[in-house]
Order: sequence, then C-alpha cells, then structure tokens
Amino acid sequence: MLNTAHLLQPTTFPAIERGELKTLQVNLGLRCNLSCQHCHVNAGPKRTEQMERGGGENVLRFLSRQQLQSLDLTGGAPELNPNFRYLVKKARAMGVHVIDRCNLTVLEESGQEGLAEFLAANQVEVVASLPCYLQENVDSQRGKGSYDASIRGLKQLNQLGYGDPASGLSLNLVYNPLGPSLPPPQGPLEADYRKQLAERFGISFNQLFTITNMPIRRFGSLLHSKGEFHTYLDLLRSSFSPDNLQEVMCRSLISVDWQGRVYDCDFNQMLDMPISDENSPRPTLSTLLDTDLRGRPIQIAEHCYGCTAGQGSSCGGALD
Repeated sequence: MLNTAHLLQPTTFPAIERGELKTLQVNLGLRCNLSCQHCHVNAGPKRTEQMERGGGENVLRFLSRQQLQSLDLTGGAPELNPNFRYLVKKARAMGVHVIDRCNLTVLEESGQEGLAEFLAANQVEVVASLPCYLQENVDSQRGKGSYDASIRGLKQLNQLGYGDPASGLSLNLVYNPLGPSLPPPQGPLEADYRKQLAERFGISFNQLFTITNMPIRRFGSLLHSKGEFHTYLDLLRSSFSPDNLQEVMCRSLISVDWQGRVYDCDFNQMLDMPISDENSPRPTLSTLLDTDLRGRPIQIAEHCYGCTAGQGSSCGGALD
C-alpha cells in the first residue's frame, strides 16, 4: 500500500486554531472484522494494534481533568478491544456522553454477544456506517454479506429503542461516497435513506451523516493506483468553502491513537502529524492532562480541504 502522506505537503490551506475542547476521540485499535475500500485507517482482521488497559485509564483521567463532554470511540471496530465495555461504563459513570462508531456487522461477531443490549443499557450513541441503502453498493465497498448483516444489526438496535426519538437512544448513520466524488447534499440523501430503509425493512434512525472520503491510507492508495489521486485533490481544493472553517471538527476535538499519542484529528493521526506542543515532539494524553489547548495552531495539509469542500464534512456529517 502506497503511503500518500508526502503527496499532501506543502499546502495552501488557511491556518486555523483550536477553540474550546469538547470531545476526545479515541482509536481503540486497528483490528476490524471488515476491510472497507474507503477505510482511511487501513483497518482489517489481520491488524493486531490495540489500546491496553493502562491507555484506557489515561483516557479516563484526561476526561476528568479536562471536564470534557464527549468520548468518541473509533477503530477499526472499537468493540473488538477487550477494554471497550470497561471504558464505556467508567466514562458513563462520570456523566460523559459516549459515541460508538459501529460498523453494525460487528454485532454478529463471536464474543460480541449482548453488545447491542450493553450499548442501550449505557445510553451509548451509535454512529453506524452504512455507505449506501443498496445491497450491491455496500457489498462492493465492504465485502459480500456485509449489507445483510448491517440490516440485521439495524433491526436489532431498533428493537432496543434505537432510532425512536422517545427513547433517548440515538442511532445515526454514516454515508461515504463510493469513489472520488463529494457527498451529495445531506438533507435529500437522508430523506432517501429514511424512505428506503423504512419501506423495505421497517428500519428507523435519527440522522444521516455524509462524510467526504480522505485521500489517505487505503483510499488514497486506491486513488493513486487508478491515476485519480491528484484529480481528486483538485476537486477538494476547487470546492473549498471558507464558511466551513469555523465549524471543522478539529477546533473542538482531539484524536488519540491506540498508543495514547495525540493529534488534531483522526486524519492527522493516520498521516502521523502529531498535535503541536512546544514541550514534546510527540505529545501523549498523560503529558497534556492539565494543558489548555485553546488557541493552539492546528496541523494542516492538503487533505484538510476534504473537511471544507462543498457542504463540509466532519465526524458529525455536513457542516452547513
């Protein structure tokens, strides 16, 4: 796999600074039961990297010391980390809102029995990846059988109250384009998802998040192999909207890898671009426990245009 990091430097992207820190996003490991084409972390079944219990304790200390509102758990499949449930329970006991970025198919993995019930009991927000409402598109991007497993997972979550506004259990879906294009407008696409899933399967959800694919790791390498890398970068640059600069996720979020090292966002983590810190070239959660990060410059490169292109893109979907 080609490392495309060197193709993203230098950049003309505008300088930006961090605002108030609200969310800690933690990558619990790169092991996943899927190997999706659009995956920007190159996760898969053969990856073994994972955060150990000590790293989880540092996460909890940081949440407490910084008094953060949200813990956003990612992977790989974060649920495959043996400490996932421990971390969720401890964070919820602190009053922290927990988000699980779930690929849905993991609900059927061996050893994950009772996972959906656990998420519901702890009022965890589920952000579920479903790159399309059509079987052919999902299976081509994520592997044969993944669509049917995803539908079964959504039905299981619905049965527990997820997707019902009255339950307080949030189920949000994530759409990624199938190739080198920007996502369509989020509102109309959400209406299409809602109609198709309700009519065909009786499935309900709260919101759809549209997220732009980033030209890094597996997706970046795929673009390069097809001779589409620079064309895609040109698309991101030409679609730049300065209004989105105020809402990009890195202004209120930091990202932590499975080793406890800190980055401005999940994409910078995959490009090995650590957060700026005058005291350390590679800061960790334990070295930043009492640090006020407001006003610090955010590390930027050409991929940042992906978050500001068109309607904008963040972990919470479109920005406008």
